Amino acid sequence: MTFDDILEQVLTLLQRQGRVSYRALKLRFNLDDEYLDVLKEELIDAQRIAMDEGGRILVWTGTSGGVPITASPSIQAEQQPLAQEQPSVQQASSSVASHTPEAERRQLTVMFCDLVDSTKLSSQLDPEEYREVVRTYQSACTEVIQRYEGHIAQLLGDGLLVYFGYPQAHEDDPHRAVRAGLGILDALGDLKTGLQQPKGIRLAVRVGIHTGLVVVGEMGGAGRQEQLALGEVPNVCSRIEALAEHNTVAISAATYRLVQGYFECQELGEQTLRGIE
Repeated sequence: MTFDDILEQVLTLLQRQGRVSYRALKLRFNLDDEYLDVLKEELIDAQRIAMDEGGRILVWTGTSGGVPITASPSIQAEQQPLAQEQPSVQQASSSVASHTPEAERRQLTVMFCDLVDSTKLSSQLDPEEYREVVRTYQSACTEVIQRYEGHIAQLLGDGLLVYFGYPQAHEDDPHRAVRAGLGILDALGDLKTGLQQPKGIRLAVRVGIHTGLVVVGEMGGAGRQEQLALGEVPNVCSRIEALAEHNTVAISAATYRLVQGYFECQELGEQTLRGIE
């Protein structure tokens, strides 16, 4: 990630939250002290849109509102003559742009969670029983995810796509995601026991977690619209989840660097936390 990319994300974070600690910035973007000093110099002294509070907090002092994503000056210069020659096209473009939802770049921790061998499970149960199992599983997962203020972006049948860092961002979103994943494994213990004893069914889940830069915005048509994160991060997270062992939380190297040292073996108990490159 370039300096300009990090600067843009810090600006967006400051505008949204109003203030952010230097420790949080170092954790979010994996910054060393020298890099952080350059960011402070740019925001406080060069652009004069932030101020330092007690040597610990960066406070937004610029104008409110989001940072629009615009074309580069060179592209705008090339497009301007064409727009002048064709005013009808320009008016049509302006009309479309006014209805186009804005998207924003941000650091996001994505989590995928799904049932293992759900096809086999559906064949072992009556459809009504299978529906009740999936609903109970989704309800248990939702309760844990909400406890750590995650956002369920999609319910994908027996799977869940979850964002930590959108729409509400926290300084410790990667930690919240990992704790939520471990909490899901723990919450499903009673459900697994209830199925295994009378029906001989062994219920298992897989969880994958990855952290990185995405663009979040409204997707879909007039009949169905969703706020989805686009970029490499969701795809990588999906592959990590597919590689996870049964009843395991598998995290990427990027997420591991942000949470290492916070999770001890005795804290995990019978659950497994595994990093994947």
